[in-house]
Amino acid sequence: MRKVRILLFLGLWVAILPYLGFPYSWKDIIMTISGVCLIVLSYLLYRESLNNKNKEEIFENFSENNIFEESKEEEIE
Repeated sequence: MRKVRILLFLGLWVAILPYLGFPYSWKDIIMTISGVCLIVLSYLLYRESLNNKNKEEIFENFSENNIFEESKEEEIE
């Protein structure tokens, strides 16, 4: 969640940067650095979402069947 928050603040920073009154040379450098940071963070979030998507959750759907089998064995004995 921290990466998403940083991404939000970087987006806000890029949106208000042209109105802050920096000289053009500074503004170009700051915009380039901000853009590269946005690209890196969005790539990291994309990779993280792929990893979460590829994880298989294993559910023991029939775990309660063991209880029934044990009770049947007790009845037979």
